[in-house]
Amino acid sequence: MVNALRHVHFIAIGGTGMGSLAGLLKARGLEITGSDRALYPPMSTALAEWGIDVVEGFRAEHVLTRRPDLVVIGNAVRGDNPEALAAIEAGLPYRSFADALYELAIASKHSLAVTGTHGKTTTTSLCAYLLHATGRDPSFLVGGIARDFESPFREGAGDHFVVEGDEYDTAFFDKTPKFFHYHPETLIITSVEFDHADIYRDLAAVKSVFAQLVRNMPQSGTIIASWDHPTVREVVANSPCRVIRYGVGEVGNEQASDIDFMAHSLEVSPEGTRFALESPGASVQTLLLPLHGRFNVENAVAALVAAHVLGVSLEESGAVLPGFQGVKRRQELRGCEGGVRVIDDFAHHPTAVRGSIEALRSRYVTGRLLAVFEPRSNTSRRKLFQQEYVDALKGADAVLALEVPAEPIYSATGEVTELFSAPELASALGAKGIEAGSFASVEAIVAHLVGGAQDGDTVLIMSNGGFGNIWEKLLDALKGRD
Repeated sequence: MVNALRHVHFIAIGGTGMGSLAGLLKARGLEITGSDRALYPPMSTALAEWGIDVVEGFRAEHVLTRRPDLVVIGNAVRGDNPEALAAIEAGLPYRSFADALYELAIASKHSLAVTGTHGKTTTTSLCAYLLHATGRDPSFLVGGIARDFESPFREGAGDHFVVEGDEYDTAFFDKTPKFFHYHPETLIITSVEFDHADIYRDLAAVKSVFAQLVRNMPQSGTIIASWDHPTVREVVANSPCRVIRYGVGEVGNEQASDIDFMAHSLEVSPEGTRFALESPGASVQTLLLPLHGRFNVENAVAALVAAHVLGVSLEESGAVLPGFQGVKRRQELRGCEGGVRVIDDFAHHPTAVRGSIEALRSRYVTGRLLAVFEPRSNTSRRKLFQQEYVDALKGADAVLALEVPAEPIYSATGEVTELFSAPELASALGAKGIEAGSFASVEAIVAHLVGGAQDGDTVLIMSNGGFGNIWEKLLDALKGRD
């Protein structure tokens, strides 16, 4: 199929994975078309820069008029999508995104998959960066824009393909997790928590698919497991292959004796986080990661171990680590106006929200930290984590939460009857002495911040979506108040 392709059409092309694969195939010289609902940056901008035209809306004629050689169907597409149904009924060759990615890009390479509830995008980008910076010329596909490459994908001549492995389901016609389809030979598991409540009923269901992923590993493979997380230790308990344990701790504690690669003695500075790394049979190294937050140190250690497994010495990778530029929308400084910093972050799960707040606290030690939160995902819009969000956000000086719209929430696990309440969140935080409010619109949040943000404050905006382009609106308004 690979050699015969000339024209590939993507249904729901705006997803980070779908758009990235489309860009990779466009770079090969294939004709790429796509359709989706309204898109938002950075993927809308990236597709335009790659010269890929996207038609808005889903209609049968998009596939029937030109009859592409392959139709790739994203997991955002439902079973009643007219475009997908037309392609299938017309007998056009079609694949899920995950299968297309494996067949067209990964199959001939050594597959390094980065999985886990948190840290996948940063860790995948770190792995790709370390391999590239040390001359291994890897290929990769990541769910974000890696700043070192200014791209979410790369096709290299080296032996390795680094891929972000998502546990979300594959397609309406394939309900297995996407990461099953990447057939990893090296596997990173950063964390295992309850998420994606629209397809998993509980934590046990999430652990079950990770455990199956582990069982699917070849005996010659390697699993790099975060030993700081008890649930990770559970899912790798019956691994058929080698397990390398990593973590962040302190020398001498009981858990440290079980860890193969351990970071400790973390020191924070404006340049990033310096830490000591202990590893089997090697002297302790002191490394600088140009990112902040304990969770990012975990991500860095996982990537260093993966590079080590693939033949890159810790001395090599440690030497280039300070050059890593990070990922867009992960603690990204979008601008500073009137002395107020505006930070864009993808955090939406309570654990990620807490980690981002802690990281920004350590990075900007003066001024207030104002946290702005959009509950946008199918999980965060539910009441499941109502109290957990209170605990996660209480580290900020002030919290502004967007109210959840009264719209249906997709769920394969049963009817959603209770929604996350921004007013309840604000009330609970207020009871703890934290300034908090709920807001009906982006404009109301911007107006509140413009009226109250002070010189030296940091505004941390957390959302996994477009959030009404709140970053630019806020920066423009802060500029205008002068």
